[in-house]
Amino acid sequence: MAGGSGAPGAERPAPGPAGTPGAEAGSSEAVSVRLWLVRHGETEWARDGRHTGRTDIPLTDKGREQAASLRGRLEAERFAAIRCSPLYRARETLELALPGAVPELDDDLQERDYGAAEGRTTAELREGQPGWTSWTTATPGAESIDDVGVRADRAIARAVAAGRHAVDDADPRAPHDTPGAAVLVVAHGHLLRILAARWLEQPAGFGAQLVLGTATVSVLGAERGRPALVRWNA
Repeated sequence: MAGGSGAPGAERPAPGPAGTPGAEAGSSEAVSVRLWLVRHGETEWARDGRHTGRTDIPLTDKGREQAASLRGRLEAERFAAIRCSPLYRARETLELALPGAVPELDDDLQERDYGAAEGRTTAELREGQPGWTSWTTATPGAESIDDVGVRADRAIARAVAAGRHAVDDADPRAPHDTPGAAVLVVAHGHLLRILAARWLEQPAGFGAQLVLGTATVSVLGAERGRPALVRWNA
């Protein structure tokens, strides 16, 4: 499941789909929507370092506590739209972090399909294949990093479109970050890391360099008309 676009010397990918910051950097759309990313709380498999893709498991007691602890931060923000993975651990996190929220469920926000790596730890996989990594090693039945990047592009475009209606007229020439509308996105570790890479106009494989813990809040926005990380892994 090699992420070919992330290989050294690979050509830089084209900007994301219409409506993403990379599509028209400096436009009002590029600077007027911020994505608030929330990774779901702890699950038993996340705690144990087991690759958790489409296996639909609940949060642990600690994960539920983590999700509930996000409430203050999220309730203080007025979200123009809320997008969520349909997998239960993401929906449960949203329910606890922002009670009463009514999200749009987006299949493209589901976690990566890890194929034969599902439910296994990196240490276990390296016993049979030294140096194995989910980001660069081909694994039978697994979704490629670049295919996840395609899904992330679609998810970004939908999230940005969902937030536009609430965007006030903003001056795209503002010297610093333009506040704009906030869209909440609740999903999964690898998916959100890849989504952030694509927001930054980087190959999907760049997500390997963006560590993301459970029940964390990150914000994608813009500075000086260019897509930027406003906050990460907080």
